[in-house]
Amino acid sequence: MSDEATLAYYERQAPYYTASTGEFHHRHLDPFLDRLAEGARILELGCGAGRDASRMAERGFDVDATDGAAAMIKKAKERFGIDARQLRFDQISAVSEYDAIWAHASLLHATRASLPQILQSILTALKPGGWHFANFKLGDADHPGEGRDKLGRWTNLPDADWLVGRYQDAGFIIAETERYEGGGCDGVQRDWLALTVCKNEI
Repeated sequence: MSDEATLAYYERQAPYYTASTGEFHHRHLDPFLDRLAEGARILELGCGAGRDASRMAERGFDVDATDGAAAMIKKAKERFGIDARQLRFDQISAVSEYDAIWAHASLLHATRASLPQILQSILTALKPGGWHFANFKLGDADHPGEGRDKLGRWTNLPDADWLVGRYQDAGFIIAETERYEGGGCDGVQRDWLALTVCKNEI
């Protein structure tokens, strides 16, 4: 992400996230990893306190864990021994370097206007046949558009059709989507959309 207020929130709240995220990785992670070859190289966007990156490493994958907030990088190292590095979405510059890119609850902080370019950068960073996962909070009748949530974070709140369309426009093949109800740190329950997509082939 590159929104300064959102980054500042995560800088301030890193100790809370470290204490509250627990030891359990996200439920979509293992099914995603099952698609990959042994030892595959994975870029994580928005590693937070390092929980998911730790699981990737535990399963033998080559993990490049990144986050836009320096305080989160520090906590990932302290809690899970993850050697993360600082990277914003607008700084992704790799070319055919990764077998997979994991972005749990992070790309939802990109503006809608910036998302197409970010998705192009993700596509370029993947090797042919590479996989990408991301999940997004969806807009609804009460929250139909992007803006700041109760905590001051920027959230794009797209609808599902718009989001799938942006991935298809970028050149991704949609392998799987799942719409589900979930919460967030702002305490608001809403629908989410999880996408598993592939570059060039399935």
